[in-house]
Amino acid sequence: MIESIKKLFQRELTKLKIEIAQYQHEPNIWLVEASIANSAGNLCLHLIGNLNTFIGAQFGNTGYVRQRELEFSSKDIPRETLIENIEATMLVVENALSTLTPEDLQKEYPRKVLEEMVSTEYFLIHLVMHLAYHLGQINYHRRLLDK
Repeated sequence: MIESIKKLFQRELTKLKIEIAQYQHEPNIWLVEASIANSAGNLCLHLIGNLNTFIGAQFGNTGYVRQRELEFSSKDIPRETLIENIEATMLVVENALSTLTPEDLQKEYPRKVLEEMVSTEYFLIHLVMHLAYHLGQINYHRRLLDK
């Protein structure tokens, strides 16, 4: 199961990197319009913060300190910086998940993040789904607003 989860994270983070790279006009990464409240750039920062917090800091002991409010308020970070941060997050996730054993997956995730305490396996699957959900939003944002 650990290898499957690692592959899913790597696949989705690779797609995130590709989505950010595919914007034809770099400023559009930060564009918001009408009912689209979050830019692709802010969603990207949110995903990076989320994974560095709940995987990197928790299992990789990276010391990462999340500043969630900046994930949604920061603007105009260069595309290359976003991509470098995605790549760094890919390494953090890979390294942190490599420390887990099958027994660890069955243990309770050490923090109450959802409405109830859940197993580490359940929470990691939740994090992959969260990543995929926002990745879909970024893809739609790019196709709709990057003209």
